[in-house]
Amino acid sequence: MRRFIALFLCAFASANAQKFVTLPSQSPLVTLKFVFQTGSASDPLGQHGVAALTAAMLSEGGTAKMTYQQMVDAQFPMATSISSRVDKEMTAFYATTHVDNLDKFYALFRAMLLEPGWRPEDFTRLRDNSVNSLRVSLRENNEEELGKEVLYNAIYAGHPYGHHNMGKVADIEKLKIENLKAFFRANYTRANLVIGLAGGYPPSFLETVKADFAKLPAGVKRTVARPAPKPISGLQVELVDKQTRSVAVSFGFPIAVKRGHPDYVALMVAQSWFGQHRMSGGRLYERIREARGLNYGDYAYIEYFPGGMFGFEPPQNIARPQQIFQIWLRPLELPTAHFGIRLAMFEMDRLLKTGLSQAEFDRTKLFLSTYVNLLTKTKQAELGYAIDSQYYGIADFNSYIKSGLAKLTLADVNAAVKRHLQTANLKMAIITPNAEEFKKRLLANEASPMTYNSAKPQDLLDEDKIVEKWNLNLKPENVKITPVNKVFE
Repeated sequence: MRRFIALFLCAFASANAQKFVTLPSQSPLVTLKFVFQTGSASDPLGQHGVAALTAAMLSEGGTAKMTYQQMVDAQFPMATSISSRVDKEMTAFYATTHVDNLDKFYALFRAMLLEPGWRPEDFTRLRDNSVNSLRVSLRENNEEELGKEVLYNAIYAGHPYGHHNMGKVADIEKLKIENLKAFFRANYTRANLVIGLAGGYPPSFLETVKADFAKLPAGVKRTVARPAPKPISGLQVELVDKQTRSVAVSFGFPIAVKRGHPDYVALMVAQSWFGQHRMSGGRLYERIREARGLNYGDYAYIEYFPGGMFGFEPPQNIARPQQIFQIWLRPLELPTAHFGIRLAMFEMDRLLKTGLSQAEFDRTKLFLSTYVNLLTKTKQAELGYAIDSQYYGIADFNSYIKSGLAKLTLADVNAAVKRHLQTANLKMAIITPNAEEFKKRLLANEASPMTYNSAKPQDLLDEDKIVEKWNLNLKPENVKITPVNKVFE
């Protein structure tokens, strides 16, 4: 019995032990990244938005002893600030400060997480900010990000991922400060926390952090099994009716590949060749923008990538047990939007049928072996990737990718493409003016010929004749129109 009790206590202590990711160096800058393994997927029914608003109250609501303005004023001479990010499974708080200011800054950071202010006036301000972010900043002012978020909601309809990370407007407006406090008590625990430290902090600092955050409740590690997204049958299109000058298009589907999967690196090569984010070397970019001048950029993804129009590299600490394949066309003019959609689907079909050539594989593999260094060029990014690697159970990100590339063959990549990518069953989100008219054009499947202001090569014009009649196989029951003022409500 004693042996059993000892083993039980040991296992309990291990399960509730603090988790650290440390990257000490000689840098005079110190980065803190505290990640709680909870997020918007943990929003209770009827409280969609509580995870995001709780994080906002911590990072932008002051502490028990200091107002938010006092926090800002205190950080200003240290040339730093605290940021937060909420995703489905993770909530991250992060900042970088000079080692000379570490003690003063850490006192603010610690109080933010351990002694929140919970002031009613901050709650009202931040709740209003969340509503305005959804209704105004995203819905009214950003068609491209709106289209991507509509796509995610469509793919995950009826799933814990099936709402925006900030929540739903109707739920946010009903939230009370007591809901946030309850979410904080249930989720901000030692069992859910990973503490990341990088830079030139003294060894004693790590011990201080350990002692301070041992004060959090032990809690129970979240090991929620997420259900599979609902199967997609055929091409399913959601047209968001909005009076706008351009047409934003995103389409995609769930994939069973995440970091650590045997085909992850192979799909990363295929995705990079097909449409590396904000790069001009991808096949989609080359055929849609460069050859035809239809839009600004065309990219492909094998992981969720929020805020793509604002950044060049993917953010960290948005790790998930489920991922999607996605294509983003940013943006198309209304007269050429139908052709542009057909062209993207045509190129997807070509990728499935022919795959990459040996030269394309070699070039992309070489690019990625260097590009991965760019992704971790800052200590904050390196620390974020290290925390994500712990989540996925893989080696450090750079080693994981580079060792995978070293073993990879062209056959591996093309086989992975055939195993995981397809054009038959997917969701598409289109932000467009005159949605009813656009719907009729899509369903009629009439030709959408291109005209150009300058001469084009004959082989491109010949290809256009095929693309302009490309059959999307769209059924009336698979097309719906949503007024923009209903999105995220």
